[in-house]
Amino acid sequence: MSRIGRRPVTIPPGVTVEQARGQIHVKGPKGRLSAAIPPAVSVVIEGDLVRFERADDSKPSRAYHGLSRATVANMVRGVTEGFTRELQIEGVGYRAEASGKKLSLALGFSHPVTMEVPEGLAVTVEGQHRIRVQGVDRSQVGQFASEIRSLRPPEPYKGKGVRYTDERIRRKVGKAGAS
Repeated sequence: MSRIGRRPVTIPPGVTVEQARGQIHVKGPKGRLSAAIPPAVSVVIEGDLVRFERADDSKPSRAYHGLSRATVANMVRGVTEGFTRELQIEGVGYRAEASGKKLSLALGFSHPVTMEVPEGLAVTVEGQHRIRVQGVDRSQVGQFASEIRSLRPPEPYKGKGVRYTDERIRRKVGKAGAS
């Protein structure tokens, strides 16, 4: 049995979990999320616990068992605490600016890059070099942070670019003749 899938998800006070027609809906103080549950997995809501059971021991069923549990656990955590991803901009002249639902980045291109912030996310810029992406949906927060990072990934020689704050860049040595 899946080690992740067999652990129940605890529902904190103030959060409601409902199941309807292959969907699971989680509502809490920070918002409302819903996700599809695969047919191979059944959800049992009893009191303040959500349990997951699979129909058989086929490989897809085992995979969906743990995935469903992790998805619902992330949804419960998202509507209570929320998720945050921080990015750091390194480089001379590189900076970020947030205004309303737009994020403007100067990353060494001939023009500033403007990104539309998706619905349900909040982006704040601390100083000009730290970007914080916040939201209730873990996958949406991670996806938008990944899109920001992909505009100018960190390069290994000088470390310039956009990186996650907890990311460690492996630096390379430059030319042997350059001193």
